[in-house]
Amino acid sequence: MASDSRSSMLVWIRTLESLVVGLFVFYLGRELAIWLTARNVHGFLAFLDNGVAAIAAGLLVFLYERRRQRTVDELRESEQRFRVVANAAPVLIWMSGIDRLRTYFNKHWLDFTGRSIESELGKGWTEGVHAEDVQTCLDTYRQSFDMRKTFKMEYRLRRHDGEYRWMFDIGVPRYRQDGSFAGYIGSCVDVTERKQAEAALADMSRKVIEAQEQERTRIGRELHDDINQRLAILAVELEQLGDDPATFSQNRARELRNETTEISNDVQALSHELHSSKLQYLGVVGGIRSWCREYGERQKMEIEFTSDVTGPLPFEIGLALFRVLQEALHNAAKHSGVKSVQVQLEEVSGDVHLTIRDSGKGFDVESALRGKGLGLTSMSERVRLMNGTVAVESRPMAGTTIHVRLRLGSKSSERLVS
Repeated sequence: MASDSRSSMLVWIRTLESLVVGLFVFYLGRELAIWLTARNVHGFLAFLDNGVAAIAAGLLVFLYERRRQRTVDELRESEQRFRVVANAAPVLIWMSGIDRLRTYFNKHWLDFTGRSIESELGKGWTEGVHAEDVQTCLDTYRQSFDMRKTFKMEYRLRRHDGEYRWMFDIGVPRYRQDGSFAGYIGSCVDVTERKQAEAALADMSRKVIEAQEQERTRIGRELHDDINQRLAILAVELEQLGDDPATFSQNRARELRNETTEISNDVQALSHELHSSKLQYLGVVGGIRSWCREYGERQKMEIEFTSDVTGPLPFEIGLALFRVLQEALHNAAKHSGVKSVQVQLEEVSGDVHLTIRDSGKGFDVESALRGKGLGLTSMSERVRLMNGTVAVESRPMAGTTIHVRLRLGSKSSERLVS
């Protein structure tokens, strides 16, 4: 029994020796293993004050190294995933360190700028920012960085072809797992089209306001210079008639009546231009036909109006067509030099078409759109608001044709007029 106990103890001791040697070989490397093998291992073990403590220390080292290696592997894998996602993203992505210097740009950024990552790192990326925007851009970046807050800014960045594009840049602070500040990460998107649309809309709004002011000026001038003067003359003649009734004759009474009727008709026509009640009472087709006839008589023009529209049209569509027709006929009477105009209204596949055609002097459409005139602009804006289209065909000495197309039902309306 004593022999068996001694043998079991020996096996246990040798097992501990092997474990200690294995742990040291695993952590201290091949050189230490060779050194231990070449010497008295048992003497080395005897040198240890406590073999169990050595085993515990080896296990702690082993667990620490495994955890450290696992963390390194996870970070490497996480970084690899981030780079794959960042390079596949359809936006420009950048990162910076705690010193504000940029440390990373994704592939989309480099493709956009056409520069190498070495050229962009640090402060190199600012070389592509427009000279007028760079200071504001850096000030925003620096102030937000110091306060550790999210920022949003817009600036122009030079594309690889030399064109500057408007970028919307959002930057957010990033932190490590222990809560310490690690820098910033940001993304940029190209918003040039949006900026151009905003500028165009602002310019369009300005032109519409100018058109309204011009229309008010025209109406005021007509009221003051024409109708008001004629009323003043009529009042003087009536006063003279009151002073000397003997001069009153039937012919003179007829003349005064005719003058009064003309003034009344002109005021009515001006009122119809501002608000045509006939569109409500006669419907779109009837209202437009009536106005064409009256306007032709006043302008000594022949306006040929035809229509195949039989069903009811929304009031908003009728009003839009009426305003475009007014503008077109005013321009024809003022600039075309002709006395005959064709106006056609038709319904095709759920759309209503208005065509206005004359064989007058014509004009260069592109030059007119770039000029100060607001007629075509106001037409286009009114039709655009109805989700419709307008096309102008004209050349000098070749006449003018205007095509307007509106989709029935594009604007909801509870009021329908026939």
